This record gives sequence, structure tokens and C-alpha cells, in this order.
Amino acid sequence: MFNGILNVRKEKGFTSHDVVAKLRGILRQKKIGHTGTLDPAAEGVLPVCLGSATKLVEFLTDRSKTYRASLLLGVETDSQDMTGTVLTTREVLCDEEALRAAAQCFVGGYDQIPPMYSAKKQGGKKLVDLARQGITVERQARRVDITDIRFEEIALPRAVMTVECGKGTYIRTLCHDIGEKLGCGGAMETLLRTRVGSFRLEDAYTLSELEAAMQAGEIEDKLVSIEDCLALYPARKALPEADAGLKNGNAVPESAIAAASDSEGALVRLYLSEGAFVGLFQKRGGRYWAEKMFLERGAD
Repeated sequence: MFNGILNVRKEKGFTSHDVVAKLRGILRQKKIGHTGTLDPAAEGVLPVCLGSATKLVEFLTDRSKTYRASLLLGVETDSQDMTGTVLTTREVLCDEEALRAAAQCFVGGYDQIPPMYSAKKQGGKKLVDLARQGITVERQARRVDITDIRFEEIALPRAVMTVECGKGTYIRTLCHDIGEKLGCGGAMETLLRTRVGSFRLEDAYTLSELEAAMQAGEIEDKLVSIEDCLALYPARKALPEADAGLKNGNAVPESAIAAASDSEGALVRLYLSEGAFVGLFQKRGGRYWAEKMFLERGAD
């Protein structure tokens, strides 16, 4: 079984679940999970976790992301992108300066209402399933974080922008909201995710490239290791007396960790005294507690 993360370049027409299903066939492995959905019409970076790395899905989902999106002003659709039904069209009277100023209003934290055409559940049902039945329900806004919005090209009524944001941000909703701010409406035409945490588009592989690597026996060369994926967390080594407890996933006191000076709540990569990687631990109450174990419990 393969253990690690593949930086997949999702192509248009595939759902994130399609990517996982195809990889299961290519790798002949069931234990696979993706780290956050991309709409079928979108493309770009989709980290996929294999084997024991599926324990990292929640950590990768939380990472910041970068998108390149094309915004079309003067149109509003039911899906907030151009795959949906056009609801209204309006004249675009704003200039470049007004567009830039409107976009900057959303930089920082803002309360975003999830679109009806989304996988988010409400009352146990996916919003998209309700939308396809012609049902619209009131959705509660949730706080999202936009770090930066930069315009790469502006040729009104179209503009191409790069957006850096936190988890849970809908870029097509951002396009819609910018259009509403300008009073003319707006919808997303295209979306390319160029980064998820440290995973970047220039290092991503298409499914056909991964299939060729598998056939050539080179798939492991494409894998990012669990340790490399967690490299942003500091490494700590246990003293020999703590090894036995760590192998069983037990919490260990700070005094059993060499050169430990971490603040309360800190996450660290913990290693046995001889160097074997144990997992991700959090310091709480003067002890280090297992968050995610990657060494089998009781291993020699």
C-alpha cells in the first residue's frame, strides 16, 4: 500500500470524487482521500492522501489556498458561475478603479453566504440537491478570510484576479458579491487553483501522468512523504525512557522530550530517541499528547 500525498492536477470535467475513484483504479488501492472539493468546471491543485496519510486530510483542508479566477461583470446566474442559468443581465458602468476598490472591501474577514449550488449540507441535505429541485433555502453566512486579491488583467466587463484565502471560501460567491457591490452583478467564468498550502500547480501531475508513472514503476517518486507534508511543525526527539510509551500512543511528560521549549497548545513532530517518526503531538498541561499517529502502536 502506498503512503503519502499526491499533488494531483484536477482537469475540467472531473469531480474531486472522480479523481479519487480513478486513482483507486490506477494504484489498485482503496485507502485514498482528497483534501477539499473542486467544482467539475474548475481545475488545478488537488492534494490526494494515500494510505496512512489519509489521517492528514483535515490538516490539509485547513491550509491556505490561492486561486486564479475570471470574473464576468454584468451577469447574474443561479450557480454564481457561467455553468448556471442566467437570471439577470445589467449594464456595466464601473471603471477599473471602482472594480479594484470594490474587491478590496472583501479583503480580510467577511461573512459569506454559501451558494445553493454547493455540497454544503443543511438539514441533512446537500444544498445542490435542493437547488436541482428548484428549492432555495435561507443559508447562514459564515466567516471566511481573504488574504489578498490582485487583478492580473482587466478588460471590462471581464477581469482576471488572483485570490489568496483561507478554508471554506467560495470564489464564485466572491465574484457574485463583487458584482453586487458594484451594482451590476457578476459571475465566475473560470477557476484555476494554483496552490494548497505548500502544494503548487507547477509540481502537480495529471491523472494520465500518474497512470504512466504507475506503469513505469515510478509512482513513489511522485509521492510527498507524510513527514515532508508536516514540515511546518517543529521536530522534537524523545529521550530513551519515553520510547516505549510513545510506541503505544501514550502521552509523555515534557521532561522526556529533548530540548522541549514549546508553548501550550503547540503541535510538533515527535520522533523516538533512535530517530523513527512517531506522529504529530500537541503540548497540553506539561505533556505531549498524540494527535495523529504514524508509527504502529506497539511497534519495535
